[in-house]
Amino acid sequence: MKDSWKSEFANRFIRKEEELKWLYMELYHGDAGAWDAFTDMLYKAWEERPESLKAIDRDRRAHPDWYKGHNLVGMLMYVNAFAGNLKGVRKKLDYISDCGVNYLHLMPLLESPKGRSDGGYAVSDFRKVQPELGTMEDLYALAEDCHSRGIAVCLDFVMNHTSEDHAWARRARAGEKAYQDRYFFYDDWTIPNAFEQTVPQVFPTTAPGNFTWCEEAQKVVMTTFYPYQWDLNYANPVVFNDMTDNMLYLCNHGIDIIRLDAVPYIWKALGTTCRNLKQVHTLVRMMRLVCEIVCPGTLLLGEVVMEPSKVVPYFGTVEKPECHMLYNVTTMASIWHTVATRDVRLLAHQLDQVFRLPREYTFLNYLRCHDDIGWGLDYDFLGRFGQAEVPHKRYLNDYLTGKWPGSLSQGELYNDDPRLGDARLCGTTASLCGVQTAREKGDAALMDRALSLDEMLHAFMFTLSGVPVLYSGDEIAQENDVDYHLDPLKKDDSRYLHRGNMDWKKAKKRGDASTPEGRIFKAITRMEEIRGGHVVFDAAADTWLLDTGSDQILGIGRYKDGEQLLALFNFGDRDRTAWIRDEKIYTDLMNGTEGDAGAVTVKAGGFRWLLHRF
Repeated sequence: MKDSWKSEFANRFIRKEEELKWLYMELYHGDAGAWDAFTDMLYKAWEERPESLKAIDRDRRAHPDWYKGHNLVGMLMYVNAFAGNLKGVRKKLDYISDCGVNYLHLMPLLESPKGRSDGGYAVSDFRKVQPELGTMEDLYALAEDCHSRGIAVCLDFVMNHTSEDHAWARRARAGEKAYQDRYFFYDDWTIPNAFEQTVPQVFPTTAPGNFTWCEEAQKVVMTTFYPYQWDLNYANPVVFNDMTDNMLYLCNHGIDIIRLDAVPYIWKALGTTCRNLKQVHTLVRMMRLVCEIVCPGTLLLGEVVMEPSKVVPYFGTVEKPECHMLYNVTTMASIWHTVATRDVRLLAHQLDQVFRLPREYTFLNYLRCHDDIGWGLDYDFLGRFGQAEVPHKRYLNDYLTGKWPGSLSQGELYNDDPRLGDARLCGTTASLCGVQTAREKGDAALMDRALSLDEMLHAFMFTLSGVPVLYSGDEIAQENDVDYHLDPLKKDDSRYLHRGNMDWKKAKKRGDASTPEGRIFKAITRMEEIRGGHVVFDAAADTWLLDTGSDQILGIGRYKDGEQLLALFNFGDRDRTAWIRDEKIYTDLMNGTEGDAGAVTVKAGGFRWLLHRF
């Protein structure tokens, strides 16, 4: 420890040093030189951290559960689609506050090549903003404005790979071995072909295989996602050191939540699937320790798009935590399965597993994200009801693309693989609920049905423990961008169907409850107000499933500090009765009416929030 290291940093470092050094030396075979470079970098990052951010660190250290509870509401957005650039987002902060949002997730905005960016996930410079979006100074200024309003800022950190245009990749192509060692380069296809025997393909139809021939280097390079995204070799300590430095650089520009993109993929080993290897958890644990030392107000959000058994380990343990938060991926997919089937049994089965997890685990809950909906469901469970995987996926996609009789949904398929009978789904929440179809038909009854479903799904999301996250535009029932195919850079990627520009004309209607935009906006902001005002929505609440007596009505119970909530969601196509057989007097939080919960009528596609105070 250097004498010049100030006490604040030194005290935190000393408490974490033993474990951090042990993990580092074990992973990197006792490389003392790399360790010294690493610790020098950590101190430099802390020294360069602005005092305003250090003040936030101190406050959050004093309140370590600041992101838990029931007061955070997130919003995810693409900067260019929402407001053109970072300065534009700053001008729209009043709107964001009006939406009740205090957690702003900015989708990838760092420099990446046009046409070869995978939506910004092929980063060519981790220290530059895409020029048309602004500068790092603009990012910091936006973060400062957000902090003044109590809004935390989240940004993706693409750590599995770089763009082939990154400076490291350019030097590797030019033949510099030190930079080739930052990636996975091979002289011929022998080892890559051996990897292919056990490593699944991420995009088998649009980007088959896990390796690409690099003509300039006359070598084969690992490219798990797309040929222009070169996988980083974290077995090289220089990679971990420099990427951690890049992460801290973003933290020092005001980023409060670092979203670790594709984190299960970051360690590769021949003879494995190159997914979820134990070394990944070592790396994430070290990153958690780094944040606790340098920027303890920062959270790590893990993107683990896999089944629950693979997701939960990324929380680590209570004694040795890894990610602060994880996405509730399976619940999102199960929601849309339930919309299409009107059968709540799978969703209830999945929630039962979530409710049994420790309350310390914090999930991000969402209806839609920037990506597609993949049908990673529990097919063993569905098999009990005669549902086979391939035909069931086909039904879900047919229903949610509007091909099934009676469906109002308007989605599109993504990465369709007819050979495997598999495809994923795209579309905005409103369009999947039927708002677009109802508008096109000019049918008021269909519009009411679609908006009721939209409201119910948001209420379900707000009922769950954790952090609810809106996709920008969902608060005004924004529909699909059906013209995405006119853009040559977007036309081959149907995910742009739900990545359209914010419709500010629609946003102006949010105060008029007689419009679809105003009705949804009023409902969502009212739900946020209720959720923030009642302790029963706190993450520490007891949660359980209710027996409603119907496979179309999902029931969730919550209890905390004398408040009990019965939340009922009717996924069916007609009004139904939930037989709760509870004679206590409850207040409907949405309309103020009172009654017992012996037999509760729930409107088709509707919900009830019933509260009892002991």
